[in-house]
Amino acid sequence: MSEVTGARLGAEALRREGVDTFFYLLSAPLVADLLDLGAKGILVRNETAAGMMAHGYSRVTGRPGIVLASHGPGTANIVPSLANANADACPVIAFGASAGLIDRHTDGFQEMDQVAMMRPVTKWAEQAVHAQRMPEYVSIAFRHALAAPHGAVYLDCPNDVMRSRVEGDRVYWPEKYRTEARSYGDPAAIEQAVRMLAEAEKPLVVTGSGVLWSDASRELEEFIDTTGIPFFTTPQGRGVVPEDHRRFFAGARSLAFREADTVLVVGTRANVLLNGLRPPRWNPQARFIQVNLDAREIGHNVPVELGIVGDAKAVLGQLTEAARGRFDPAANTLWIDALAQRDASRWEQTSRQMDSNETPMHPLRLCREVRDFMDRDAILAVDGHEILNFARQSIPSYLPGHRINSGTHGTMGVGVPFAIAAKAAHPDTQVIALIGDGSFGWNGMEIDTAIRHELAVVFVVCNNGSFTAADPDQVNPQKQLGFQRYDRMMEAFGGHGEFVEDPTEIRAALDRAVASGKPALVNVKVDPYAASTTQIGLMSEH
Repeated sequence: MSEVTGARLGAEALRREGVDTFFYLLSAPLVADLLDLGAKGILVRNETAAGMMAHGYSRVTGRPGIVLASHGPGTANIVPSLANANADACPVIAFGASAGLIDRHTDGFQEMDQVAMMRPVTKWAEQAVHAQRMPEYVSIAFRHALAAPHGAVYLDCPNDVMRSRVEGDRVYWPEKYRTEARSYGDPAAIEQAVRMLAEAEKPLVVTGSGVLWSDASRELEEFIDTTGIPFFTTPQGRGVVPEDHRRFFAGARSLAFREADTVLVVGTRANVLLNGLRPPRWNPQARFIQVNLDAREIGHNVPVELGIVGDAKAVLGQLTEAARGRFDPAANTLWIDALAQRDASRWEQTSRQMDSNETPMHPLRLCREVRDFMDRDAILAVDGHEILNFARQSIPSYLPGHRINSGTHGTMGVGVPFAIAAKAAHPDTQVIALIGDGSFGWNGMEIDTAIRHELAVVFVVCNNGSFTAADPDQVNPQKQLGFQRYDRMMEAFGGHGEFVEDPTEIRAALDRAVASGKPALVNVKVDPYAASTTQIGLMSEH
């Protein structure tokens, strides 16, 4: 058999894994061979954005995202994005070029210990040292990225190893090295969980992105329909059940957490996004039933009455079967009535700002226009501080994987690359990036990437002229940015740009943005003093 390079073997292994899209910058490993084998490469302007695109791509497809970086500073640039993906329990697989093994410890060009740099921010980080083992290295990377909990992994690819040629018949190609089997919950624990929920006066279901990764949206909705128990999701789990469901009360979240007496927690960690499930955010007398595929999460941060180790899809199916005939899903209990009343009251308060035509406009007025403009199956990437909070309060989601933000780690600047990745994954779906002007600055140059690759994302910049809302009693020059014309930046690159100050003109600007058929940026000037509020402990989300 003919000789083949290490790079070719790595590329072929990725293609066998079904990889069809990757994100990269120049001099990254495997690029030429992946392109030659028919994969689509998205060439970016900064490696950090490439890593974020891989993260976003994974979020909207449910498959691992692939990022390729050049050696030295190029690989160092993906550290922030891998740290964010790993904190988000998202499977991102990174390949970094590195100085040749033969040149190590000679102060060669951009020589650095990249593996040591990656280990604190990934689940697994190793170096390829034998060209003929590249398919094995790739298989190990996929196993680690996809094992529970998901996470980011890194494979270091020395230049001389990638260029080395080996006999093709000496290469071992791993096969059938991952299982698709699901872990079911202990039947006794399932029965106990259903009994606890049936006896509760104020039951609640809280879910996270584990439901998305296990493809359990249908099972979750069936469980809610069978029991009638109200539910909430973490920010990354939005849309897992359509948020116009009769048991979703977005405006009553604080009340629900504070008063629920029995809480079924499925596929999410007791982390900062849920305030550790601890008082005072949560009822100190609440009994928790925790379902997680990772046994280490059971009882983490808060004692649990019942822990069930298992896959969300499998366990929710078990719970539904055990619950049949034991609940009245249509009953409007005092608990349901209280949540519905609080939800209606909250929407009434919010609607005043959402419907106002005053200028400078409130960010919630912008959110209303984006909400009404969005297709039901649109993918929304949200990034920022004020706008992330306001959008969370006002824009619902209806499909799993169609609402993405930075997640637990709270990394800013994800909005532009996430949206680009979403459009690359779903070119026929409406993709909107709703971004604060401060966040836009981190990866704003990636609008060039959208234009070069003809990815017609609609970028909506909520421009309050600052990194956060201004304080009317204090001028802080450290935060002020000025009302910059980001729309002109888009126009300069060949996209469609609009600047809007009047809230009644937003919808027309959005319609023109889509009609242009190009990547578009609608730059909306909002009230610089409009500050959002959030619960203590949720700041890292933003």
